[in-house]
Amino acid sequence: MTQVFPPRFDITRQEIERVVAAFYAAAREHPGLGPVFAAHVADWPAHEAIVADFWASSILHERSYQGSPMAAHVKAGNVKPGMFSTWLDLFDQTLQTELPPEKARAWSALAHRIGRSLRAGVVERDTLPGGVPRLR
Repeated sequence: MTQVFPPRFDITRQEIERVVAAFYAAAREHPGLGPVFAAHVADWPAHEAIVADFWASSILHERSYQGSPMAAHVKAGNVKPGMFSTWLDLFDQTLQTELPPEKARAWSALAHRIGRSLRAGVVERDTLPGGVPRLR
């Protein structure tokens, strides 16, 4: 028997897809984030579909995402710890523009939790023995 979990908060798949599309439209234009994404994303619709699947899996408990965000960010090689706050700021702006306040707050809280985990993975990857940060 498959256990079905309720969504983390009230949102539709269409709203998720709209937020993802709006975020990446803004990210492509962002002076700091745009070049990072451009180095890795050749097919924006395909990338947005994967990210929408990730969020639908995280929020709606769909089983549509089959990847590892941590592995993708580590593999990219050009994602640095300081970029996460910029990403989250832009994501929060997108949420506030695209969604009612309650949905924006709920999704933002989840994004910040996930961002902390991803940032920790990137920082840990770039840390020398004894916790000394790798500066180059």
